[in-house]
Amino acid sequence: MSTKGLDLEALRTWLDQETPGLLDGPLDAALITGGKSNLTYTVTDGTTEVVVRRPPLGHVLATAHDMGREYRAMAALQGSDVPVPTMLALCRDDGVIGAPFYVMEKVEGTPYKRASELESLGPDRTRAIAERLVDTLAALHAIDYSSVGLEEFGRPDGYLERQVRRWTQQLEASRSREIDGIDELASRLGRDIPTSGKATIVHGDYRLDNALVGADDRITAVLDWEMSTLGDPLTDVALMLSYQQMAEQTAGSGAPAAVTDAPLAPGYPSAEQVLERYAAASGRDVDDIGWHLGLAFFKLAVILEGIHYRYTQGQTVGEGFAGIGDAIGPLVQAGLAATR
Repeated sequence: MSTKGLDLEALRTWLDQETPGLLDGPLDAALITGGKSNLTYTVTDGTTEVVVRRPPLGHVLATAHDMGREYRAMAALQGSDVPVPTMLALCRDDGVIGAPFYVMEKVEGTPYKRASELESLGPDRTRAIAERLVDTLAALHAIDYSSVGLEEFGRPDGYLERQVRRWTQQLEASRSREIDGIDELASRLGRDIPTSGKATIVHGDYRLDNALVGADDRITAVLDWEMSTLGDPLTDVALMLSYQQMAEQTAGSGAPAAVTDAPLAPGYPSAEQVLERYAAASGRDVDDIGWHLGLAFFKLAVILEGIHYRYTQGQTVGEGFAGIGDAIGPLVQAGLAATR
């Protein structure tokens, strides 16, 4: 028995060897919808449910979709002020299901992606959820990475320079068409790199729908650590704000839907309020946020171009990919505006 991208018989054999007794009997799986990067499945034996995560099918960029990195980050954060699922098993062997993967506990909660999902909660609850999201990011950046065994998780020195270089290289790996302004944005970013603040654990793709929110409106788990590392914490803040600006720009414009439009829900703090709350909670100087926003928009543009490339090659799983390519131009323009 299998589902696309996940051979359940092979998984069953491997689990029996690595985690005896975790799951008993025939397995069933379902793709968790909405993922446009790594593929995430719920797997059950009819009694117990776990989550299995693997890289996407087909075209995979060289340094992206690192299962071991995700697993290591969440394992290190067990018991910290940042809620994460319990890690159960990691497989680095491509030969089991065709790619590395890991298994983790299934945490209850909702990944709020759309404003329509938050509207029924009302503005007060929506504001409380958003503020907790910001506070959790500040809590992540306050963790001493050495104290949780992540002192070799990244190279903080030269982090911003490497980010510009890495995402420029990722662009070249997925380049299949001309994108107006994207090379100018890359050039500006490389020319005006600011001085980094004290390095922290960086999530790499922090936003509301990469977290689970429980029935009590508290964050039950932060997910999707594939781009986590050690580096400048303002990159996380800027990326969160860039998703919010992207939602505001595309609302009512007829353009393809933003990655998430949750920040448009009544009660959600403005971008200025989000930045102010983070600055107050973290005590950090946020004056260089414009450059970091430029990097965030560049990064998003490159990520979406990679997804667009996989879509044109017929190598995506799930729905919602058709308009991805049209969303990239506005991101580039937003990045140019932020870096002026």
